[in-house]
Amino acid sequence: MKCKNKIGAQTVNISNSVKIISSATVAGTKEQQGKLKGSFDILMDDGYFGEKTWEKAESKMQREAAKCAVQKAGLSLTDIDMAFSGDLLNQCTGTGYGMRELQVPFYGLFGACSTMALSMSLGAMIIDGGFAKYTLCGTSSHFCSSEKQFRMPLAYGGQRPPTAQRTVTGSGMVVLSDDGNGPKVTQITTGKIIDKGIKDPANMGAAMAPAAFDTLKTHFKDTNKKPQDYDLIVTGDLGELGYEIVCDYMEKDGYDISNYNDCGRMIFEKSQDTHAGGSGCGCSALVLCASLLKKLKKGELNEILFVGTGALMSPLSTQQGESIPSIAHAVVISNKEVTK
Repeated sequence: MKCKNKIGAQTVNISNSVKIISSATVAGTKEQQGKLKGSFDILMDDGYFGEKTWEKAESKMQREAAKCAVQKAGLSLTDIDMAFSGDLLNQCTGTGYGMRELQVPFYGLFGACSTMALSMSLGAMIIDGGFAKYTLCGTSSHFCSSEKQFRMPLAYGGQRPPTAQRTVTGSGMVVLSDDGNGPKVTQITTGKIIDKGIKDPANMGAAMAPAAFDTLKTHFKDTNKKPQDYDLIVTGDLGELGYEIVCDYMEKDGYDISNYNDCGRMIFEKSQDTHAGGSGCGCSALVLCASLLKKLKKGELNEILFVGTGALMSPLSTQQGESIPSIAHAVVISNKEVTK
């Protein structure tokens, strides 16, 4: 049977009007001082967020962001048909314990830093297929818990190289529905795993950039679109180095990407000394929910291509000297009417 909504090799059209009817954010202290200051819903006083551990703080971040997004949509948790979320911790424990108290039907995801785009992709397709009316989609990351798991204990005080990025402490959640008002999810390009042999966990931009390039190129081929058809193309979270690599790849292939940016470059001020910029699941989630969706609703942007990028590694694979497989998922978010 032919897939009626599939176009090209990896892209699908969302044939019904699936809208982002609300969004909510929880932001850490350093994020509150960055380029998006004043744009967040819930502010953390410190890394513990009133909890005893950083991991429990991350669970609370997701829980509070989820409740806030549902409330802003004018709904109750019992209205949510399915929730999709994940994080960077082993077995997605931040998400599992965070969602435990909400008691909503739940799918746990691991897409590393691509999880915001991944969760929205699945949530939109589920609604488009008629399997749900309201889906809750989001993710989180926490600087302290991520550093402890993937790199060095914070107390070690190891020197970070210039290629390193700072994991964002934050959570972003959206509610999707075929009812209500908001920007629409109109197309999704699902990425493939791309691995160019990068092994350095302090150089994530270089590891993920080839996956972003592959998905971007596939999206334009599948849809017969050009980069200039969008007001903004944004990846997340490649940081300064990964951004430059994508620019180089795209320009060598003949693409004009003067409307391109990366969430890792959009969240912190240079004066905050985050080296190559922001990273982590919360990076693209905060930029999307605290900035881009608001600009779409105001009409400052009309259509964007949001490309979440993720490094699918684990502490064990890094310790064993494995390279870093990466992925990127693209989501078109638009104010335009869906054409069937």
